[in-house]
Amino acid sequence: MARLGALQASENEGMHSIPDASPLHPFAALTPDMVLDALASVGLHGDGRLMALSSYENRVYQATLEDGSRVVAKFYRPGRWSEAQILEEHAFAAELMAAEVPAVGPMVLDGRTLHPHGGFAFSVSPWRGGRQPELDDFEVLEWTGRFLARIHAVGAARPFAARPMLDLQQFGTEPRDWLLEHHLIPLDVQSAWRDACDTALDLIASNAESTGYCGQFCLKDATVLRLHGDCHPGNILWTPLDEWGRGGPHFVDLDDARMGPAVQDLWMLLSGDRRQRTHQLGALLDGYEQFRSFDRRELALIEPLRTLRLIHYSAWLARRWEDPIFPINFPWFGTSDYWRGQVDMLHEQIEVMQEEPLVA
Repeated sequence: MARLGALQASENEGMHSIPDASPLHPFAALTPDMVLDALASVGLHGDGRLMALSSYENRVYQATLEDGSRVVAKFYRPGRWSEAQILEEHAFAAELMAAEVPAVGPMVLDGRTLHPHGGFAFSVSPWRGGRQPELDDFEVLEWTGRFLARIHAVGAARPFAARPMLDLQQFGTEPRDWLLEHHLIPLDVQSAWRDACDTALDLIASNAESTGYCGQFCLKDATVLRLHGDCHPGNILWTPLDEWGRGGPHFVDLDDARMGPAVQDLWMLLSGDRRQRTHQLGALLDGYEQFRSFDRRELALIEPLRTLRLIHYSAWLARRWEDPIFPINFPWFGTSDYWRGQVDMLHEQIEVMQEEPLVA
């Protein structure tokens, strides 16, 4: 079965109703000199070596300082989060680090973690090396599960006040309506996509009572907590153990942190066929439950969450198209072939959401 991320493309079809990328996008003003000047404004003087890191939502740079140390400067996309929402992310990271959870959070410079420069808000974090974890190794999965439980133990201590909830409206209904209202789906596939999307969202909504979820997409009988929110393998960096026993996973990029069910931070680490995902889930939960209990009813939410991410992802790409980095990195987006691929994946999700959920 094709999973989310197996996207079809066509090199011969153009975009439909999507505006051209704009060289006047705010990030166009973020030159290397401005990045170095921003660092200097908080007392960090670079030696000129600057490397852009992989990031689409924000702009992130690794800078080498005059003393040879390295830091990571993150410039937030204007208008995405309010200052209060960004500071909640920073406070959550600080709580995790205080609890000795291996998360990478922003440094406190001049008494604050969020700084203004040139019309941007930015933060600076220590540089941490590592590679993606080998998630076919059950020991790695169990280890990751232990730390996810510790993240959630901290996340359950108090709710976010400014950051939103992961719910059916924000990740399903609203992006569907936005895409249709802006006529971003080619006419030859629009009705098929709309029908598949409606069927999938109706199925999620109709299953809410049987899965224990309410209309706000939160468990009736389980804690909704602060999550990493985007816990895919690329946001976990792994380092091998050294002679002092230091190493293992550390978690980066809390930019999508929000309220939601614990399973949101687990399902993106699963891959392969049903048997493989079942074994992976078992290893994750073996580690997780060494530190925190897990409500098995949440397993019924894995495929609905995957479906919502699929719909939300298309709207996210379309909303970002005026940012020049998006047409460069997603040239296949917006074609009829792309949307036919989305229809096929939605049909697959409709089928799999009617199957028995994974067990572990």
